[in-house]
Amino acid sequence: MEKERLSANEDCHASLGIDDLSAFRLLTNSVFLPVNEAPGRVMSNDNLYAVFSERFVETDTFIRSPDGSDLYSYADLDHYSAVYADRLKVLGAVPGDRIMVQMEKSSSCLFLYFACLRGGFVYLPLNTAYQPEELAYFAENAEPAVVVTSPLQKPVFEGFAQCPVETLDPEGHGSFSDQLPDSATGEIVSRSYDDLAAILYTSGTTGKPKGAMLSHGNLTSNAKTLHALWGFVPGDVLLHALPIFHVHGLFVATNVAVFNGSTLLFFNKFDAASVVNALPTASVYMGVPTNYTRMLSEPSLDRSSCANMRLFISGSAPLLTQTFRDFETRTDHTILERYGMTETGMNTSNPLVGVRKPGTVGPPLPGVDIRIVDDSNQTVTDGETGNLLVTGPNVFSGYWRMPEKNLQEFSDGYFRTGDLASRDEDGYISIVGRSKDLIITGGLNVYPKEVESVIDRMEGVNESAVIGVPHADFGEAVTAVVVLDDGSSISENDVVAHLKSTLANFKVAKQVHFVNELPRNAMGKVQKNLLRDEYDTGVR
Repeated sequence: MEKERLSANEDCHASLGIDDLSAFRLLTNSVFLPVNEAPGRVMSNDNLYAVFSERFVETDTFIRSPDGSDLYSYADLDHYSAVYADRLKVLGAVPGDRIMVQMEKSSSCLFLYFACLRGGFVYLPLNTAYQPEELAYFAENAEPAVVVTSPLQKPVFEGFAQCPVETLDPEGHGSFSDQLPDSATGEIVSRSYDDLAAILYTSGTTGKPKGAMLSHGNLTSNAKTLHALWGFVPGDVLLHALPIFHVHGLFVATNVAVFNGSTLLFFNKFDAASVVNALPTASVYMGVPTNYTRMLSEPSLDRSSCANMRLFISGSAPLLTQTFRDFETRTDHTILERYGMTETGMNTSNPLVGVRKPGTVGPPLPGVDIRIVDDSNQTVTDGETGNLLVTGPNVFSGYWRMPEKNLQEFSDGYFRTGDLASRDEDGYISIVGRSKDLIITGGLNVYPKEVESVIDRMEGVNESAVIGVPHADFGEAVTAVVVLDDGSSISENDVVAHLKSTLANFKVAKQVHFVNELPRNAMGKVQKNLLRDEYDTGVR
């Protein structure tokens, strides 16, 4: 069977530019999937955990930490996900309930994610940098049945959460694990394709974050497609140094690796020197552009350190062409860039076999359809810039409890991404801008309105505009341009300190400029393009 899978993988590589969608589906359905998913058979359970459990071998290694202190098998994954799921039931959670999680990256956190899948609960991870004001909004909006967090954060959540608040630390200790059942039911709750698996909050242009609802079907389709498209094979080891509260680290890196039954070489956080030193023990690495720029600063990164590596993948923000070229020169590896977002998972990818064009994110994934349209919703010609719309089995169903927003964001079955893009003659997509004014810093999304709202509440501030300017390390740096009231003595340090007390650190302005007035057009709209031009330092 292993030989058949490898052979099919090689056949898949040969066709990857992939134009023949029917051939791709035949491969993914009849070769890469377990027997009960083959054509003509109907799965009795669309639960993503059921899909995973059909594929992994319990004796294989699931997690290995770089220092060897953490070592778990797929049997451990099955055990802990089962007892964690039963513990959530004891706490009163029922299928469909939201489980809100704010924890440091750890094996325990992953076990909790898989427990939510198998128990039919809706997993709701939160960035560990979020501050109390942000957390209170999430708790009010999502109405979780259970919150699981670190011991230090428990008092914060108890101040506003209307549900049990349990603790779980990176070592697996806390009130949640203190009362685990002696034995587990082992149940994998039946879920349909459209049942919710997760809600991930993404910053909103109105200042309020939006909860993107992702189904078991959305996540399954993306995992299967990427597994085949990126040529995962038995024995692949994924070097995992991404956060797991984010689509990239959780639904791309983790899901694809587990669908393959791979070992995760599991770093609690990214450290360039440590990651480069570990490359000889891995075969696949997924990172954000900032990771790659920092790896290039390590003298030990060279062809020999990457000799065992099969694939480097970049996403979450545009990769600079210079970084692409420098990495290729140093390592003899060409980074594969792709494009996705919280609401859709992955949409496009440069090919595994074929030309990987710098500055592009490749063609649409099989089964994903992309339109690039003008403001009148008419398709633009190749080479022209327009609004990027996407549809496919990976696309979310909408935002949690925002029906009016959902009507605005979907058009004829296509989701309006808010990105500006163009398509070349080979079908490769380039992301050229963001119509929704999004800032991507270090691979994380920041919407200016949310930051502006916090600054504008400060005593002595008249108004503000927040922009992203090019930054060699982070891709873009959050930059605030502030107009003060007459007589106000607010300083840059005052603004930064206020932001740090209210928002996650990645949203905090790295620079604050003070001006007498903001540039506006005839309609009174702030001309942020002029501000970006003025404060662009030329660093790229």
